[in-house]
Amino acid sequence: MTQPVTITEFLAQHLQCEHKLALAPMLLDVFSACKRIATVIEGGALAGNMGNLESENIQGEMQKALDMIANDIFIEINQQSGYIAGMASEEMDDIIQVAEKFRQNGDYLLLFDPLDGSSNVNVNISVGTIFSILKSSSKHPALADFLQQGSAQICAGYALYGTSTMLVFTTGNGVNGFTLEPHSGEFYLTHPDMQIAADTQEFAINMSNYRFWQEPIQRYIDECLLGADGEREKDFNMRWVASMVAEVHRILVRGGVFMYPMDSKLPAKGGKLRLMYEANPMSFIVEQAGGAASTGIERILDMMPTGLHQRVPVLMGSANEIERIVAYHQA
Repeated sequence: MTQPVTITEFLAQHLQCEHKLALAPMLLDVFSACKRIATVIEGGALAGNMGNLESENIQGEMQKALDMIANDIFIEINQQSGYIAGMASEEMDDIIQVAEKFRQNGDYLLLFDPLDGSSNVNVNISVGTIFSILKSSSKHPALADFLQQGSAQICAGYALYGTSTMLVFTTGNGVNGFTLEPHSGEFYLTHPDMQIAADTQEFAINMSNYRFWQEPIQRYIDECLLGADGEREKDFNMRWVASMVAEVHRILVRGGVFMYPMDSKLPAKGGKLRLMYEANPMSFIVEQAGGAASTGIERILDMMPTGLHQRVPVLMGSANEIERIVAYHQA
C-alpha cells in the first residue's frame, strides 16, 4: 500500500508559484490554527464555549463564544511565519496590524472568516474556516491595500469541521483536499485534483426566502422544482446546511450549485455573504475546480471591492447551471 502524502510533503513537491518561499510557512501556520480550532470545537458543550456573547460583529450578527475563540486562535498563530503584514477578520471592525516583531518579511495579507456557519455549532452540524491570502504593497498595510480583486488572490482555502476535519485549498494550480489523522495530528492528501461536474441535479438555497428573490432566481428554482415534468426533463434534489463551507465542499465532491442571491430584504446591504473573506476565496476554489461563480450580473473574482466587509450576491458551482442562471439575469 502506498504511503499517503502529508500536507508538508505536498507543499514541497507541488507548490509552484512565485510566492513559494513564503506560502509554505504561511500555510503551515493556517493549518496549525485550523487544527487547534478543530480541537476546541470537539470539546463542545463540555468545554463551556457554546453560548452567545453579549456583543455583535460588524455585520450586526450576535457573536458566539466559539467565533471569538477561533478568531483569537487565527490571529495568534498566523503571525508566526513572519510573512504576514496585516489581517482582516469577519469578527473585527478594522484591519489587524501585525506587531513589528512578527513582521520581518511581512509582504502578505491574510483575510479570514474564523468560524463560518457558527449558528450550527449548538446543533452539532458542520462548520468551517475560510481564508484568503493576498500580496501586500506595504509592510504597514492600510485598508486600501486589502481592497483587491479576487483574481489577485495567491491562495485560498477552507477547513471543514465535520465527520472528519478536512483542509481544501488552491494556489492557482488546481484544488486538493487533505484529511486530518487525529492521532498523529497530520493532514494527508485524500482528495487530489478535485473537480466540479459541469452538470448537476442538485441545488442548495434557503427556500424560505423564495418570495423575496428576483425573477431570474425564481425562474430557475421553479424549473428545478418541476423536475422531469418541466423543461429541464430531470429531477433535482435540494440541500441546505446554512454553512457556506459545507455547501461548497459538497459541490466539490459531487457537483451542484450553491446560491445566496440578492433579495428584496438585502438591497441596502448589497447581498448576504461577504466578498473579501467568503465569496472571493470560495470563488477562487470553485473556478480552480472547473466550476463558475457569479453574482448573476458579473464574475465575482472580477469585482473591485469598495469596503472590507462588503456584501454580494453569490451563485457558484457546476458551470453549466451557473451559465444558465446568469443568462436568466441577462434576459
